[in-house]
Amino acid sequence: MSFNFSDFSKDYISDLTSNLEKLSIPTLEEIWNIIEDARNSDRTVHLIGNGGSAGTPSHSAGDWSKELKLRTISHTDNASSLTAWANDTDYENIFVGQLSTFINPGDVVIGYSGSGNSKNVINGIKYAKEKECHTIAITGNYNGMDGGKLGKIVDVALVIPSKSMERIEDTQLIVNHIIKEAIKSNNGL
Repeated sequence: MSFNFSDFSKDYISDLTSNLEKLSIPTLEEIWNIIEDARNSDRTVHLIGNGGSAGTPSHSAGDWSKELKLRTISHTDNASSLTAWANDTDYENIFVGQLSTFINPGDVVIGYSGSGNSKNVINGIKYAKEKECHTIAITGNYNGMDGGKLGKIVDVALVIPSKSMERIEDTQLIVNHIIKEAIKSNNGL
């Protein structure tokens, strides 16, 4: 039996489209409102993520800071800081360490984790909550975890209705583009 790339591609696109159509628009709007408020209140948005979900914070920090003039920090980008915190404390504390330097009460911390069980992201979110920050998770239903531990501890959780890590990671970036474009449209940018 030979592999049929055309059928595979159509199935992938169909699955991704289905996941996008099932996203909670009220939850997306809630996230948009929090980010819009942070922008209008001159707060900082901090982005943390693990593995493949570390790419979206990097991409989005570039987009949001440039196009929205929103102070946005991707805590996945500084390899020296990440490895120093991992070496000197524990890998599970890489985001707690960085956030301890940069966050202020009222800031927003968004955690990305396909499974919702990345300990470093969970610890970063717990720390942010202790420091009175708004917390958001953009996670998935990987292996039936339904947002994992992360989805249960944040103020707002957007759980992507997929068990596929690839579709979850695809959708994380699409969600951030939706938020960015909504803010641009709302502010005439």
